Amino acid sequence: MKYKNFLAGVMVAGACLCPLNWARAAQSVQDIKAEIPYQRFTLKNGLTVLVHEDHKAPIVAVNLWYHVGSKNEKPGKTGFAHLFEHLMFTGSEHFKGSGDQRAFFEAMERIGATDLNGTTSNDRTDFFENVPKNALDEALWIESDRMGHLLGSVDQARLTTQRGVVQNEKRQGENEPYGITDELITKGTAPVGHPYSWTVIGEMADLDAASLDDVKTWFKTYYGPANTVLVLAGDVDAETALKKTELYFGDIPSGPPVAKFTSWIPEIPGVRRQVVSDRVPLARIYKVWNVPRYGEAETVYLNLASDVLVSGKTSRLYKRLVYDEQIATDVSASVDEREISSQFVITATARPGQDLARIESGINDELARFLAEGPTAAELERAKAGRIAGFVRGIERIGGFGGKSDILAMNQTYRGTPDFYQTVLKYEREATAPNLQDAARKWLTANVYILEVHPFPEYEVTASTVDRSKLPLPGPPPEVNFPSPQKSKLSNGLKLVLAERHATPQVDFSLQVDAGYAADQFATPGTAHLTMDMLDEGTASRTALQISDELTALGANLSAGARLDTCSVNLSTLTATLDAALDVYADVILHPSFPEADFKRLQKQTLAAIQQEKTEPVSMALRVFPGLLYGKGHAYGNPLTGSGTEESVARLTRAEVEKFHGTWFKANNATLIIVGDTTLQEITPKLEKLFAQWKPGEVPNKNIGRVELPGKPGVFLVDRPGSIQSVILAGSVAPPKADPDDIAIETMNNVLGGTFTSRVNMNLREDKHWSYGAGTFLLDARGQRPFIAYAPVQTDKTKESMVEVEKELRGIRGSQPINQDELKKSQENQTLQLPGRWETIGAVEGALAEIVRFGLPDNYFTTYPDKVRALKVSDLVGAAEKVVHPDQLTWVIVGDRAKIEPGIRQLNWGEIGLLDADGNPVK
Repeated sequence: MKYKNFLAGVMVAGACLCPLNWARAAQSVQDIKAEIPYQRFTLKNGLTVLVHEDHKAPIVAVNLWYHVGSKNEKPGKTGFAHLFEHLMFTGSEHFKGSGDQRAFFEAMERIGATDLNGTTSNDRTDFFENVPKNALDEALWIESDRMGHLLGSVDQARLTTQRGVVQNEKRQGENEPYGITDELITKGTAPVGHPYSWTVIGEMADLDAASLDDVKTWFKTYYGPANTVLVLAGDVDAETALKKTELYFGDIPSGPPVAKFTSWIPEIPGVRRQVVSDRVPLARIYKVWNVPRYGEAETVYLNLASDVLVSGKTSRLYKRLVYDEQIATDVSASVDEREISSQFVITATARPGQDLARIESGINDELARFLAEGPTAAELERAKAGRIAGFVRGIERIGGFGGKSDILAMNQTYRGTPDFYQTVLKYEREATAPNLQDAARKWLTANVYILEVHPFPEYEVTASTVDRSKLPLPGPPPEVNFPSPQKSKLSNGLKLVLAERHATPQVDFSLQVDAGYAADQFATPGTAHLTMDMLDEGTASRTALQISDELTALGANLSAGARLDTCSVNLSTLTATLDAALDVYADVILHPSFPEADFKRLQKQTLAAIQQEKTEPVSMALRVFPGLLYGKGHAYGNPLTGSGTEESVARLTRAEVEKFHGTWFKANNATLIIVGDTTLQEITPKLEKLFAQWKPGEVPNKNIGRVELPGKPGVFLVDRPGSIQSVILAGSVAPPKADPDDIAIETMNNVLGGTFTSRVNMNLREDKHWSYGAGTFLLDARGQRPFIAYAPVQTDKTKESMVEVEKELRGIRGSQPINQDELKKSQENQTLQLPGRWETIGAVEGALAEIVRFGLPDNYFTTYPDKVRALKVSDLVGAAEKVVHPDQLTWVIVGDRAKIEPGIRQLNWGEIGLLDADGNPVK
């Protein structure tokens, strides 16, 4: 259906879309053609090279998929794939490193790489980075060196170091609420010996037993070119890409042939039920079925079925369990798509006091009804529209998780052709209700877990002309220009800020209202948070379910939320459905009805969320920290999560939420940011029509006055019995984001703890191996902002880690001031990564929101690179003096008090305050 035919069927004046027009809207989204053009080459050594050209930004995504994951391991030797992911960051034979992961990250920081990481799954190991196009040679040199020249650099010391890092990562994951479920579901859904019967991260004993010979044999087997896909996507042409890949990778031997499974769906015989206890506040149920692999038609149909069951407020499981019966705080259903088999998973978390048996009965009832009747036409069309719209949004990005390079690599690796995703899209577009019903009947059966070879080609190598004695020097950096924002005002004073982006047929809107958690000083703590949660729960002319249905049919997303200083209402829509989506958006902003029943439901969910926060170690610390820094009377003194307290939320009323909206939602107290495929001339009349009746008015002045530093350090301990890690926070108040020295402060913090290669992380993660990741950050704010050093560490190193954190903070102020090399590295990192910083519509919108939220100059990002380059060491020394105050720190440690308190007392840093999860003193 053409866009104009669809738009002709939309009702204009404030009415909801009728079911027929919903179907038309959904069909309009499905008719969008989405493709990723590419060229494919195979080098003589077997390396598959895919090239996609996208010239919207001067960056190139480099994405390597090694066809090796945890399923290639063997019982007793698990965790090797993930361990080798870590080892490959530590340097290679010509790309020298110090034995830890800083080598790769420092090199990438120097050339301005963004979206860089490496990950391991059951089926593959991938490494990716977006680099300025002038630095492509350096990226390819490094990637080819660690593919073809790694083993000479791997020694026992490196193996020991990275094994320790991985083990801390495993501890950190298992320390989270529900952290034990991954291993239980993995082992409960596959028989012993199946490639999916152990976790990706592996077993502690297997990691401890891994020898140097083991890991070298592993690398020789799986990391050759013939087992790898390389994707180059972005500002590069195919001829150049092919020449460069042949240059850098052509001399690497192919590697041996690798046996591969194409399909193996493990059988669950009957109902397999498992019960486990964990330190969590809410009961949760998982129902897991093993289903076909990625890309099969039935898998696509099951994906659509999962959306019918839980996507949107009118979805069957959400409406019954969360909305109507209110026995669950959340419910989800999804297909975990993998190479040889997938899993269909339904998860539901019980509301406090509710029985899992009743929730399971509800799930079973709704699933049985779906198996008997199948989806309705409207449900099917909404599910299709949501899937297509999500794909369109995802392919705006060239790199990173889910970007175009990732999609091409995945489809080539798993299904043998880069454009196999088109088969998936075809299945989605052509799916019928009986397709979904039949697939569900076949696979979502009583077999359920509840809790959860071709001849090998003759390859040859080419002669190498690559100079591996040194890295290639990048060319001149490309000029980077932040999109020039256009400004206007509506007749009622509502400010408009527009940045045009016409690469994809999409427009995003973000209304920034000057309120936020700080406005709770005039209300009950948690009011801002709950008000924004309530905003889309109904209007004068639409119920919450109608809002959800209309947006789903339009392929649009609407969200509302609160930050420390602002509340925001966000809309992402396709241009084909712009007018209809804007009508819903304006209605939600201007005419929320705050239904009493929905208020009560969300109030209960908020209380459950607070209980959850009070069990998760990091959020426990963040709930306590603000009151200690700012005092209970300050606008920033409430929990940093913004959720309030159980006591405050319990006494909240619907009238208070309505009053909050009426007090702060004034036309002159808001700015509407628009980014995407539109113009100011086109969008202004539409907005004037929708928002003209929104009145301006006076709003209260939030008290974000100055707070003095304490006279001495304060140490506070929050007990979390049985915790296998301690979370350490230490901080003080720092100048606001709009401070004239903000860029120097940012750069100083990057050196201290703001990047992977910063001092704090290198100390605690790479040198000591006590933490999976540590650092420092500033939570940007209009008033004085929190400066916080953080370190999740193993319990038996709590005291020692506190000493190291304090040492780094004192060092940057005195014995180890920032030096010229550190300044230069940070300057290069902050400026050279800019070509990829504003690739997406969402990134541009986020940058504009920063300008609005903190009152920054309009040219802040335009002048940013030159201001960073102009920094001197003395500027960073001054910034450290303004921000870092080692003798006036507030310390909060969350951990097992019985194990860590004696050591902390030995430090003799003053009296230790014992607090509960709400920040109240404990005797």
